[in-house]
Amino acid sequence: MKTRNLAYPAAYLILEKDGKILVARRCNTGYQDGMYFVPAGHIELAELPTEAVIREAKEEIGIDIDAKDIEQAYVQYRPKHNDTGDRIDFFFKVKKWSGEIVNMEVDKCDDVKWVLPSEIPSNFSYHVKKAIDGMNEGKTYEEIGVEELKREGLYML
Repeated sequence: MKTRNLAYPAAYLILEKDGKILVARRCNTGYQDGMYFVPAGHIELAELPTEAVIREAKEEIGIDIDAKDIEQAYVQYRPKHNDTGDRIDFFFKVKKWSGEIVNMEVDKCDDVKWVLPSEIPSNFSYHVKKAIDGMNEGKTYEEIGVEELKREGLYML
């Protein structure tokens, strides 16, 4: 019997306002510290992707999102690149929320700001940038292979 793939799912929030997206710089996490991301996190057991993005928005930036305001925008698949498993990333766009954006995880994030998609910082997570670029090109899905991860210095096995 073959071993089944145990891919790890994650939910990403593309928060949009006035043509800009919200980005945050990671710190003290042990994973891509110093790099900008969008609010995101792993999908927990028995949690749906939209539930995860709602939870992460509250935990990371203190806002409330209604499920009806979430637009599924992109899916990305990445193979195992370190000692964890393959990744399935769900990207959601949101233009409406309640509450004020506040960095709720100052121990894991040292900067939160709005940027134009064309002005994303150079120290931005590779796979998240690829997803944003793909969305801007009208795509909804992509796969990032091992060879691409190796070329980018992101393959650690």
